[in-house]
Amino acid sequence: MKRNIIEINDSKCIGCGLCANACHQGAIQIINGKAKLVSDSYCDGLGMCLPACPVDAIKLIEKETEKFDESRRGFASKQNIGCPSSVNKVLKPISEEPSKVSPKLEMKSELRQWPVQLKLISPMADFWDGANLLISADCCAYAYANFHEDFIKGKLTVIGCPKLDDNEYYTEKLTEIFKTKDIKNITVVKMSVPCCQGIANAVKTAMLNAQMIVPYQEITISPDGKIV
Repeated sequence: MKRNIIEINDSKCIGCGLCANACHQGAIQIINGKAKLVSDSYCDGLGMCLPACPVDAIKLIEKETEKFDESRRGFASKQNIGCPSSVNKVLKPISEEPSKVSPKLEMKSELRQWPVQLKLISPMADFWDGANLLISADCCAYAYANFHEDFIKGKLTVIGCPKLDDNEYYTEKLTEIFKTKDIKNITVVKMSVPCCQGIANAVKTAMLNAQMIVPYQEITISPDGKIV
């Protein structure tokens, strides 16, 4: 039968998973970092996922295909599908007794400047010059227990969320900073979920735009706090 169905532009898709979360039928899944229509019969053709896409990678087309499977209605609300960053999971049970930590092991903050949010920090601030720059997805500090000691120490720290924020804005702001400030090296720390790759892409694009060549490393953290 001929009916409306979605079409996803793979080259535009950034793998954020917002469309998968918006689809009530579970027709879209994130596979290898890209949104995919898993079956034509799962798509009801109403296009509820279209406004959720931040990069206009989805459109409705009319084509000959199988009819919509009515049993899929409301399927997504019963399942854990979509972007892995928004799937509910228990990583470890809550301990009945709080962990006993010796006062001698109490850690101090290694943060060297304020603010830390990329959206708030000024490109004209004096602390950029000569900086060893850490750019991190903000979930990383919650997942990785020793974040201050292993990553923040000795670095200028900037954080942001590539899923909830505007990655194009990140790229533009970082390009301006990289063009005007003397950054010594860059470390990017991101989560292992696909949408988190956006922060690394923004940094690398800004480096290209600014024609900046400095030592660069990229570290990925799993939700259970391991370096992968």
